[in-house]
Amino acid sequence: MSDNRVALVTGAGRGLGRSHAWVLARTGLAVVVSDIDAEPADEVVRAICAAGGTAVADTTDVASIEGGRRVVRRTVEALGRIDVLVNNAGFARGGGTVDAPREDELDALLDVHLKGALGTMAEALPVMSSQRFGRIVNTVSEVALDARFASSLAYGAAKAALWSATLSAAAAAPDGVTVNAVSPGARTRLNGELLDAGFRDGASAGLDLDPVHVSRLVAFLASDAAADITGKVIHAAGGELREYTTTRTGRSALVERLRAALEVAERP
Repeated sequence: MSDNRVALVTGAGRGLGRSHAWVLARTGLAVVVSDIDAEPADEVVRAICAAGGTAVADTTDVASIEGGRRVVRRTVEALGRIDVLVNNAGFARGGGTVDAPREDELDALLDVHLKGALGTMAEALPVMSSQRFGRIVNTVSEVALDARFASSLAYGAAKAALWSATLSAAAAAPDGVTVNAVSPGARTRLNGELLDAGFRDGASAGLDLDPVHVSRLVAFLASDAAADITGKVIHAAGGELREYTTTRTGRSALVERLRAALEVAERP
């Protein structure tokens, strides 16, 4: 990988974003550590630089399309280019329920997960096109499409929206630019309580949920070797990888039941 390439990681002051910034820096990229909280962002930058890497901090609020655009512009102003974009910023709380939705909280989730990512992609794609190289990795979640997590209404909806936007961006990306999404399974401050409950009931027992397993996948998707991978969604957890695919089928128990019911309804 070229030594002068630049990566922007949003939400990089803690958790998964911090891990992504570290791993990307170790591959030789200069990293913009984007986090609305200056203290952890500066701490990550100091640690990367102390280890011989290159990093700068940015505290742009990316919870809007314009905020997303702005952090990309600042990345290019600071380091001259942007080659890798990792949309990781976000949170999971709030939004209410189907019978009692909270519009302000739902808007906040969509602002950071969807609008911010749309802003960064919109601003980064022309730059990457001019460079004939670009890698975009969005952070989605299995919560979006898995009925086991149906109680996570607003967070799941926001991640589903970003999932769809990833596919649209991949279809529109210029030559040399890839757009993929990663669905992470990792222990961070965002999901600690949920995972602790899983450990207590045995569902998560024995899993190594170190964020580095996810970061290694992100770093590969950011590399030259992943030039032919785009429009994909990959789940990474505990050292295991799984690709998400969506299919429609005319061969299922439900379809057969519906056909039979409709045939009966059509009889005179």
